Order: sequence, then structure tokens, then C-alpha cells
Amino acid sequence: MDDHAASRPQDRMPGAILFVCGMNAIRSPMAEVIARHMLPAGTYVASAGVRPGERDPFVDAVLEEIGLSLGKRQPQTLEELADNFFDLVVTLAPEAHHAALELTRTSAVDVVYWPMPDPTVATGTREQILEAYREVRDRLKRLIAERLAPAEKAAQTQVEKPAEKPD
Repeated sequence: MDDHAASRPQDRMPGAILFVCGMNAIRSPMAEVIARHMLPAGTYVASAGVRPGERDPFVDAVLEEIGLSLGKRQPQTLEELADNFFDLVVTLAPEAHHAALELTRTSAVDVVYWPMPDPTVATGTREQILEAYREVRDRLKRLIAERLAPAEKAAQTQVEKPAEKPD
């Protein structure tokens, strides 16, 4: 095996990952909790927002459905992070991506953008709104499994696929 190839970022597991979204209320805390569950115990995982936000009860509901919880965790901004040494920053919203690029412009940190829909724009019944949050949760879980989790761990925590809806 070529030593140079093995040292590329996509070929090694990051030791510290930061997920960033607009207010650290929905997408990034979901990603943080899912990643902590799916990644090896020694992987440091955190999340933050560009702006201050408030905890969203729909996040608690959809995480509880898959046996996960935010616990007492509250949203935090990039400025409030206790540690800012990350190997990988995953941004989940356009403003978060721009902020992360600015924050890391003089650092050797990989920044990747995983465009994620904002479930707060969903309207309708409680169930329809929850479905929008589930879609974000399941998409995050799939991306973490595909791009970050070791193959054996990802296989153990695959998202159950809902029955296909007819077109």
C-alpha cells in the first residue's frame, strides 16, 4: 500500500469532528449525538452554531425514536466552544459553511459541506412536521455511516428504511 495514499484525509478516521449549523438547535446537535453513537469511543465530537439558538423539542422527539438523547445539552455558538482543535469540520447550512471556512482559513483543518434541509420550514400536522425532522435525522445518520464511521460500526447502526411511498 502506498504510504502517501493512506495519509489522505478521506483514508483516515478523524480524531476530532465539529458539526456546525446556523443556531446549533437542530441539525448540528442531531449530527453530534448520532456521530457519538456511531463513531469509535476515542473520537471527540462536538457541535456549534454560528448564532445563538434555543433547543428544539422536535429534535428530542426524533432522537428518542431511535434511542438517542441530547441529555441536558444546550445550543452553543462557535465562540463558546471549549476546544477548537478539530481535524474535520462538517457544515450543514450555507452560513455555517462560510463561517467555518473563515474560522479555519489559517488552519490545517478539513471543512466539508453536507447540505441539510431546514425542517423548521415544514408545515402541516405535528406528524408532518416530525417527518421533516426524521428526514434530516436519517440523512445525517446515513452520511455519518457512509463518510465517517468504520465499516463494521456503520453496519451495526444502519437506519431502518421506511416503506417506499408510491409515486
